[in-house]
Amino acid sequence: MTSGPVVFFDGTCNLCNRSVQLLLKLDKKEIFRFASLQSAYAAEKLGDAENWLPDSVVLLDDTGVYVRSEAVLRIAWLLGGVWRISVLGYLIPGCIRNACYRGVAANRYRWFGRRQSCMLPEPGLEKRFLD
Repeated sequence: MTSGPVVFFDGTCNLCNRSVQLLLKLDKKEIFRFASLQSAYAAEKLGDAENWLPDSVVLLDDTGVYVRSEAVLRIAWLLGGVWRISVLGYLIPGCIRNACYRGVAANRYRWFGRRQSCMLPEPGLEKRFLD
């Protein structure tokens, strides 16, 4: 049983792992839980999403499933505080936001590197990870 929004990420992507580390630091209220897209938990909750979303951050919350730039904006909104300014991102049409997102996603391994396996959470953070 989980509570709160779940952020699914590419567990072998260094950019994705660094983003999760940053989100762990920013999420003072500990509202987010995390799971890699390669996990059994992701397969259970998202079905075959790894096949159609291998390059996306995915947010699952009580309002639905968000992908790509929409997931990033929703995560920032849920962080609250100054991060709520992310709502301005919606002024940029989704097709443009997602084209930029796809450009970074397509090059993420080349620019940031790749891990051989998913990251292990630091001691004390295990409860935030669902896989």
